[in-house]
Amino acid sequence: MAIKSLIQREKKRQALERKYHLIRQSLEEKRKVSSLDDKWEIHRKFQYSPHNSAPTRLHRLCSSTGRPRANYRDFGLSRHVLREMAHACLFPGITKSSW
Repeated sequence: MAIKSLIQREKKRQALERKYHLIRQSLEEKRKVSSLDDKWEIHRKFQYSPHNSAPTRLHRLCSSTGRPRANYRDFGLSRHVLREMAHACLFPGITKSSW
């Protein structure tokens, strides 16, 4: 199980990203069609926004264990949990391959 503070930090980042999503999107659109002085002003506004509001700072965590690596997007689970659930036949249509 991941540290609970790690999970809470990720939830905080997700909330900030949702809050500033429209603001960042409008600034990105303005940046494309503006003059150089306007671009500097937009850049300054980006710097004043919280760093954790950037979508690149988000991580995908396993929904059951909180593991930050080796996650499958389709299931939201890490490879360890997915493998155990596949062995237990909890996912229809997924079988463990053996040769």
